[in-house]
Amino acid sequence: MLRYLLPLVALIPATASAETLYVRAGRLVDPEAGKVLTGQVLTVEDGRVVSVQGDGPLPQGAKVVDWSGFTVLPGLIDCHVHLADVEQSNNVAEPLLHSAMEIGFIGARNAKKTLLAGFTTVHDVGSFRAYADVELRNAINRGDVPGPRVSAVGAYVTIPGGGGEVTGFAPDVTVPADMRAGVVNDAADVTRKVNALFQNGADSIKLIATGAVLAQGTEPGQIELSGEMMKAAVDVARQRGSWVTAHAHGAAGIKLAIQSGVKAIEHASLIDDEGIALARARGVWLDMDIYNGDFIAEVGKRDGWPADMLRKNDETTEAQREGFRKAVKAGVRLSYGTDAGVFPHGLNARQFRYMVRYGMTPMQAIQSATTVAADLLGWSRDVGALSPGHYADMIAVAGDPLADVSVLENVAHVMKGGEVVR
Repeated sequence: MLRYLLPLVALIPATASAETLYVRAGRLVDPEAGKVLTGQVLTVEDGRVVSVQGDGPLPQGAKVVDWSGFTVLPGLIDCHVHLADVEQSNNVAEPLLHSAMEIGFIGARNAKKTLLAGFTTVHDVGSFRAYADVELRNAINRGDVPGPRVSAVGAYVTIPGGGGEVTGFAPDVTVPADMRAGVVNDAADVTRKVNALFQNGADSIKLIATGAVLAQGTEPGQIELSGEMMKAAVDVARQRGSWVTAHAHGAAGIKLAIQSGVKAIEHASLIDDEGIALARARGVWLDMDIYNGDFIAEVGKRDGWPADMLRKNDETTEAQREGFRKAVKAGVRLSYGTDAGVFPHGLNARQFRYMVRYGMTPMQAIQSATTVAADLLGWSRDVGALSPGHYADMIAVAGDPLADVSVLENVAHVMKGGEVVR
């Protein structure tokens, strides 16, 4: 039963009205069919789409949202964000400078920015304060704060001093216990900690399989979690009807994570041809943040980020983009994930043009942030499309994103669950 309850709880709309709403769309992008329709009307009841048909006369006194001058798309999905945390800075100790209460307010601000940018659903893949993402999800679902629908992981599952730890400060500094909730030493520890994450509200699990670009003292190509440890997490998740994604930069770590049964790989920066073939054969999603490298290089150098972070970014950025290009050609499942929080929240759509530059068509890029992403989350029946039965989560943009995908960076209107929020 739990496997069905988790997605339903996570997808409770902020508001739902029994009143019928009609949305006029000048152009309507249908990512399920991979085509664009013109002159459509979407009928919305109780926060969900009940019909899509050609424009025509509407009932007298009907409540109408007129987006006939815009291109309308399903609400976008970002499968790699960090809402409930501080944004990256040049201070490695920054996470220690903010209380858990402050992180709650920061998360609320970031959630609103993300929603107004047109991302109505996100996979929040972790914050240093354990369960901050879970509590933010709950606050959004209660209607306390505006934000996207959130799938939360609760905490990073990482080795001591690994890519999911706060690192780089003096050795005698004591890190708060809630920043180490997912730190594990062996497979038995993984089983205990992953069960605890689910018991405390996590929707899915995030493993830190290799070192990280932005964690000092770790290297992207270095395996940190053993295959036995990753399989232990996967086994618990499957028992609970859930799934696991793995942060993995290095080629060997990527392949080990896939062989251990994870559903998705975050970053995949140094993936090799064998890893691409394995992801394709196993049906594993790659969630590759190919915009991020340019932001880190520009802002990191300007603001004096630690030299080893900038070095690791230089070593992974172009390799990741070449891997992305190869994965597109190979037909691997590629979801839209940006690592927002490294760069400012609300700028999530900047990655679309990079995805097109490195091999996708504009429609493929849009599908990565709608149907493909929804499939990864296991929420395809509810989000990622606007066919009848789906939540009335949609955005409106001026211009044609199939001609210039960068128009998605300037969203004119946003609707979530039938409520216009922008």
